[in-house]
Amino acid sequence: MLDDRLTEQRNPRSESIDRLSPLEIVRVINEEDSLVAAAVGREAAAIARAVELALAAFRGGGRLIYVGAGTSGRLGVLDAAEMPPTYGTDPRMVQGVIAGGFAALVRSREGAEDHPGEGAAAMDEKEVAAPDFVIGIATSGTTPYVHGALARARERGARTGFLLCTPPSPALLEEHDVVIAPLTGPEVITGSTRMKAGTATKMVLNTITTAAMVGYGKVDGNLMVDLQVTCRKLSDRGERILMSTLELGRGEARRLLERAGGQVKTALAMHRLGVDAESARTALERVDGVVGALAVPGPGAAAAADKRANM
Repeated sequence: MLDDRLTEQRNPRSESIDRLSPLEIVRVINEEDSLVAAAVGREAAAIARAVELALAAFRGGGRLIYVGAGTSGRLGVLDAAEMPPTYGTDPRMVQGVIAGGFAALVRSREGAEDHPGEGAAAMDEKEVAAPDFVIGIATSGTTPYVHGALARARERGARTGFLLCTPPSPALLEEHDVVIAPLTGPEVITGSTRMKAGTATKMVLNTITTAAMVGYGKVDGNLMVDLQVTCRKLSDRGERILMSTLELGRGEARRLLERAGGQVKTALAMHRLGVDAESARTALERVDGVVGALAVPGPGAAAAADKRANM
């Protein structure tokens, strides 16, 4: 295969995969998959830099925007879509842009990735600006749509990053504020980057948003305290968080959560400060939403909050 992109090279360990049994195929794939976490780990410093840029965007009123095509685009949209239910974020805070539009999420539109102008137009449509951080995702490193989008994002003043799974060129490193390149090696099926490269991409995106949400005060300890109760599963999770952290019974936790309007973080602040929901939200605003930064009063206030929660 006369292609210098790592993702397009043939994998010598799977050259005879078409002659293997199902169990043998599974083992070959699994052995290749086991290499992904280490490849991502070697990019820890670059991923941490992306987290810092995402946090700077959020704190400056900007957004984290992913741009990709095909599998890369779908993974970006997926990661963005999971932020509101997981961390209670505004849907505009983390966004995904995919070549071919949202129809490409369910039906491939491979030709859409060939047009850099459409990527640029997507950034204009999003009104990308200086506070934003835009990450382009292209495992091969060459997708025209992504390059067009990032070039326009930079023109509009945004910070930019690039995620790929082949060695980046010096020009790419110079152009962007951060480049993340987990080198997962040739795929089991040549060029099928939905496999190892796709797995690495999901791991990197999950890490960036998770670490950014921790830094942005969306987590207390390791609990998702900024979730908004919108279904039975999340209601149960919210009650269990309150039961565990505040040592309340199920009924007490449920009543406290109801008084907090279904907002777990507000409920925590109400109990810890001994105040009503409105006062709790005001207190959280003063500490940028970080529950651990609340100045907790003496035990009398907590006892009073317990009494009100049981009424």
